[in-house]
Amino acid sequence: MRWHSVWALALAAGLAAPARGQDSRPGIAVLPFENGGSYGQDKESFDALQVGLQQMLITEFAQNPQLRIVERGRIRDLLAEQDLGASGRVDANTAARLGKIVGARYVVLGGFIDFYGDFRMDARIVNVETSEIMKVTRVDDKRDKLFAMVVRLAAGITRDANLPPLPRQSMEQREQRPVPTEALQLYSRALLYADRGDTARAAELFNRAIEVFPAYTEAQEGLRQLKQGE
Repeated sequence: MRWHSVWALALAAGLAAPARGQDSRPGIAVLPFENGGSYGQDKESFDALQVGLQQMLITEFAQNPQLRIVERGRIRDLLAEQDLGASGRVDANTAARLGKIVGARYVVLGGFIDFYGDFRMDARIVNVETSEIMKVTRVDDKRDKLFAMVVRLAAGITRDANLPPLPRQSMEQREQRPVPTEALQLYSRALLYADRGDTARAAELFNRAIEVFPAYTEAQEGLRQLKQGE
């Protein structure tokens, strides 16, 4: 693999780890989730969840001011540069190398399986310094409780990696947020189309997600970013 070129790209774009003293918070990066072989929905729904769950988990980590979160776009660009986006092509060693480039202490490799509405997510926590998988965090429930599952997964990863926890009040607010799974699926599809460069379709899907859940700030932000890029 052309890791020398990745380092050059990262340094030129300012993606290397932050200089000592600039930001000492532990950094965490989340890679796209892998579909472990799901049943009950169309292929595009599962393709979309690979990036949708990645972004949802990033958003949950971002609620914690004691963590430094790597943006999904930075990971996407590095994966594309090395042609590492295909399922199964990123192992713990590769994840650790990516983590070093973006200055993360931990990288999360995720996977999911949907068996006709019974949903499970597994997250492997990679220590960037040692390239070892520290822990595997798992959550499962019905698909219609997807948002609560993502919140629980973020809390479990934070705990298993010995990271500073989200304050209790903030955690309770996240758990009680009534985001319908339909809105999450529309949001995930919007991200998928945005990554493909189909901004018109992405905007349509972001708007549909907002119609389903008017307080969906993440979809509103996605729509705003699309308009900024026009």
